Amino acid sequence: MEKILVVDDEQGLRDVLSIMLKRAGYAVTVASDGDEAIAQVQKEIFDLVITDLKMPRVGGLEVLKAVKAASPDTVVLMITAFASADSAVEAMKHGAYDYLTKPFQVDEVQLIIRNAIERRRLSTENMLLKRELASQSSFSRIIGQSEAMQKVYDVIKKVADSKSNVLIGGESGTGKELVARAIHFNSARASMPFVTVNCSAVPETLLESELFGHMKGSFTGAISNKAGLFEVANGGTIFLDEIGDTTPAIQVKLLRVIQEREFRRVGGTQDVKVDVRIVAATNRDLEKAVAEGAFREDLYYRLDVIPIKLPPLRMRTGDIPLLSQHFLEKFAKESGKPVPTMSQEAMRVLLAHEWRGNVRELENVVERVVAFTTGSSVTDADIRGWLHKPVSNQQALPSELPEDGLDLEGLINTIEKDLLLKALERSQWVKKRAARLLRLNTRSFRYRLEKYEIKGGRD
Repeated sequence: MEKILVVDDEQGLRDVLSIMLKRAGYAVTVASDGDEAIAQVQKEIFDLVITDLKMPRVGGLEVLKAVKAASPDTVVLMITAFASADSAVEAMKHGAYDYLTKPFQVDEVQLIIRNAIERRRLSTENMLLKRELASQSSFSRIIGQSEAMQKVYDVIKKVADSKSNVLIGGESGTGKELVARAIHFNSARASMPFVTVNCSAVPETLLESELFGHMKGSFTGAISNKAGLFEVANGGTIFLDEIGDTTPAIQVKLLRVIQEREFRRVGGTQDVKVDVRIVAATNRDLEKAVAEGAFREDLYYRLDVIPIKLPPLRMRTGDIPLLSQHFLEKFAKESGKPVPTMSQEAMRVLLAHEWRGNVRELENVVERVVAFTTGSSVTDADIRGWLHKPVSNQQALPSELPEDGLDLEGLINTIEKDLLLKALERSQWVKKRAARLLRLNTRSFRYRLEKYEIKGGRD
């Protein structure tokens, strides 16, 4: 429900607008003068402010400036007498959306307000679209015909229209975000926002503001009011990825949102009610984390109403040919190349690999193969050049020196190469970011890549 602030020193006009807007389904707050209006916008975020231009002491232009300073995305509509239309135009230069000239027709007012609210909605949708493009999963849809994936599809179909929270478990790279999207876009909430948050990618000090919003001046850097992502997702679904990495303080606040369906912005004094379905995901064993005291038990049971466990790729190897073909076609199209064929020998290598990085690792391998292969067929040599075998704990950290000794240099080289590849995988093959993960300068990192003949990636 959109929030509208009506500001006018004439009670009759305030009452008329308030009744009309409430009947239209909006949440309405009124202010009798500019001072009261400015106080309201400093403690609440409104979608639309309708303010008279001429008022005693503090006029509509000052209200407009205060609104834009506190909440730049809030739409402001001015009310003016015909004689002061020039002043209203001046207000539009300062950020007002439009103006109403007294006396006005109800139909005219309703149309302008609908257009103003639609502009606000489009602004929010544009912001969500930018987040969607920035965080879009690297593989575009769920692919798989194995029995394990068929079970996942069945669960998605059964629970999509439920209001219950969902907890998706599975190793990194298994496609947890894709499942969350499938749940949302097959539900009655499909036309409403789908908002993603990677809880492990945002520092704790910023995560609270990201989730719940903040008011201007609540902390250093809070230069304006900001709606949190729970508020943005109102009516839709919020996907909390890597929920197991949240701190106890954030867990307490998440529990309150689930239980009370409301929250308070950082620095705010009023509770904000929301209707949001939560789909969370983790690659951690949350039951173990609960037992160890690292995750709140009450929050775990609130999230784990509908559990979905995604199988690792090594447990559904029958899907590897289908996934490989999909990625071959995808990256060949993106690079403007003919789609190469996968040789039987190359496919046997893919089927035998452990795929600790799951579908994301397979996708990365195929992307690099398409980039570097010049022939019409992908050979087993093309594949092997990009695969690495994970080092077992026993090999990496031997508890005792074997009787016949060991190849220390070979062991160290194996561990070093494995960590280089893992850093590259985590950083999406951006070399500077991978070097930072390993605390290496760029020159040292490049030397090691050349040493182990690791190719590909970008600066």
